[in-house]
Amino acid sequence: MFGALGSARHHCRLTFLSQAAAANGVAERLNLRSAIAVVKGCRTVQKADMVHNSLQPNITVDAQTYEVRVDGELITSEPADVLRWRNDIFCFKESGCFI
Repeated sequence: MFGALGSARHHCRLTFLSQAAAANGVAERLNLRSAIAVVKGCRTVQKADMVHNSLQPNITVDAQTYEVRVDGELITSEPADVLRWRNDIFCFKESGCFI
């Protein structure tokens, strides 16, 4: 529930650094306390390289009717009857909301 607060955030995330940054001690100079992961080949990554993310449909929205079309096909959805309170939103008077 409070993974983003206090020192917990340093133990539940990764900071991605280039090979050059890792080799030059950037993590130490910045006093990073989270785990470090070194990445390579990022400059050549394209949308087609992403798992389940290679589609590039033509999406259009009619400004008058708000109809949405994906590759020319009208898409629709029924309005929700009930909107449930999400368990991952916590609101506190003193500090606002955390998602």
